[in-house]
Amino acid sequence: MASQKHVAEVPRAILPRLTWNSSSSRPALSAHHPTLTAKQRQQYIQGWSPLSRQAHSLNSSYQPSRGYSTSIRDSRLASTVARHLSAAVTRRPSPESLGSPVRHNGVYVATFKPAQRAFHATPVRADDHHFDTLKFVKRLQDEGFSEEQAVAMMRVLNDIIQESIQNLTRTMVLREDSERSTYTQKVDFAKLRSDLLNTDSTEAQLTRSSHEKISADLAKLNSRMRDEIGRTQASVRLDLNLEKGRIREEANGQEMRIKETETRIEQEVAGLRERVEAVKFSTLQWLMGVCTGTAALILGAWRLFM
Repeated sequence: MASQKHVAEVPRAILPRLTWNSSSSRPALSAHHPTLTAKQRQQYIQGWSPLSRQAHSLNSSYQPSRGYSTSIRDSRLASTVARHLSAAVTRRPSPESLGSPVRHNGVYVATFKPAQRAFHATPVRADDHHFDTLKFVKRLQDEGFSEEQAVAMMRVLNDIIQESIQNLTRTMVLREDSERSTYTQKVDFAKLRSDLLNTDSTEAQLTRSSHEKISADLAKLNSRMRDEIGRTQASVRLDLNLEKGRIREEANGQEMRIKETETRIEQEVAGLRERVEAVKFSTLQWLMGVCTGTAALILGAWRLFM
């Protein structure tokens, strides 16, 4: 039975960084790697936190006393944190890539298998820290902590800061997303404005055409009504003139009949007068004969009695 090898964990600060974007530009630690000095380990720790001073300035600008001074600073910090978090997730190797440990300085160090697929060569990107890790480790060492304790405390503090920034950046929006949404809203507003203008122009054109059509129909109806009124007035005038002529003719006929009646009446009256005169004359003649006979009788009787 093979003897079980003792595997010890070493700080990640002294291990080379691997990336999935390219094959590792640093050689993996092997048994033939020279012994690392304290100065080289410090360089590795410093390499573990590149851009430390820039991140430290970002961290100092993120403090509560002046972290909310400007929205531009917050948006830059949020975009930087999101970019480095995505880069850290991308750089995390899969468990299948782990190989057998290699003995180094009396201990076994885990190594990674070489990439099975060739990727394009890009420089290795290190983690972005928000404070000066090397200065923090040196200060802890000056205070009496060992190197492992200082590195462990630095990692714990870095994890706490990362978690706090992640909790704070959950409600933040990247400037690119804000600009994209603003651009989308501007495009939507421009499209809505063009649609409204098109709709307004179309509605105005339709209203104008319908108004013109109604005006033409009203003009035609007005002319037709005028023609109808003219015809009606002409027919009424003609009927009135005809009725007037008929009434005049009837009046003339009635006048002529009245005149004829008057003439006939006058003729009848004249005939009656003549008859009355004739009757009067005959009556006078009869009375004169009666009176004469009576006088003769009276005279004869008087002569007899006398």
